[in-house]
Amino acid sequence: MIGAAGPSAEKPDSARIPESSRRRSAFSHRPVRPGMLGHWYAVPSVIIGLLFTLGPVGVIVAFSFMSQPDSGGGVVFRFSTMAYEKLIYREDFSGNRFLDARYLEVCWTSLFQALVTTVTCIVLSFFIALWMSLQKPRTQRTLVLLVTIPFWTNLIVRTYAWMLILNENGPVNALLRAVGLGSRQLLYTSSASLIGLIFTFLPFAILPMYSALSGFDFRLVEAAFDLGARKITVMRRIILRAARPGVVSAIALCFIPAFGSYVQPVLLGGGKVLMMGNLIASQFAEARNWPFGAALSTIILVVTLVCGLAATVLGGKASRKAGQLM
Repeated sequence: MIGAAGPSAEKPDSARIPESSRRRSAFSHRPVRPGMLGHWYAVPSVIIGLLFTLGPVGVIVAFSFMSQPDSGGGVVFRFSTMAYEKLIYREDFSGNRFLDARYLEVCWTSLFQALVTTVTCIVLSFFIALWMSLQKPRTQRTLVLLVTIPFWTNLIVRTYAWMLILNENGPVNALLRAVGLGSRQLLYTSSASLIGLIFTFLPFAILPMYSALSGFDFRLVEAAFDLGARKITVMRRIILRAARPGVVSAIALCFIPAFGSYVQPVLLGGGKVLMMGNLIASQFAEARNWPFGAALSTIILVVTLVCGLAATVLGGKASRKAGQLM
């Protein structure tokens, strides 16, 4: 009997490659296999990726610490923290400062709308994805196709469609008049803005939730019922646990873009719902205060970074816990 460490034991793939055919990489001590490209070939792609991703972010962050010119737009290349101070303080003509919570209220409005949108999308997408995962494979593919149909049209077109639905002569008010409730002011309200946000980001919540539940073995649910578990216990300890990675991904995909949304508050809210996206656009356009607009954009970047890191950490933990059920 030949031992595992004997002469005929399997050698790793790198040991089978002749020494003359192996090349060393400048970034790693591991040899490059014949026919494979070295790491140097990825350098142009990495440079272009960093230039078009971190480049604009760096410009925005740098502009937020610049000074505003006396007239016109643009920035003066002189370090200043006035843009961030303006978020909290307001200065009168005499140079006196006092607390100003107007911009904090805009942040709170954006946070509230993003939270309501995210929670609503998570609740709706969970039951939709659970129902989809219980269908036959062919039906599941059809349902996934139907979920992606909104992506086939432009966001502005979809938002204008909701304007037609919610206006005074739209089908919703026609239905209300038919049942004797009279017309309601549905368009140009915060509720209309929320409807637009939920409609926009609901597919982004359904797809990761369905991805998490589609591979779930529902025989575990049957086994739990056979062992005497109640429905609420099965839902909480088995199904929700399996869907947790999808929940974390859906939170990141809904909350982060909803926090800085621009189209829905403008078109459906009629400008009455002021969110961070609208405020940033007005600072770069009408007010021509580029440093302050850049400071608001930096705040959104920080919120996005924090949420992304939290989603990565929580998503990893949720995936490991959900993997124990598979």
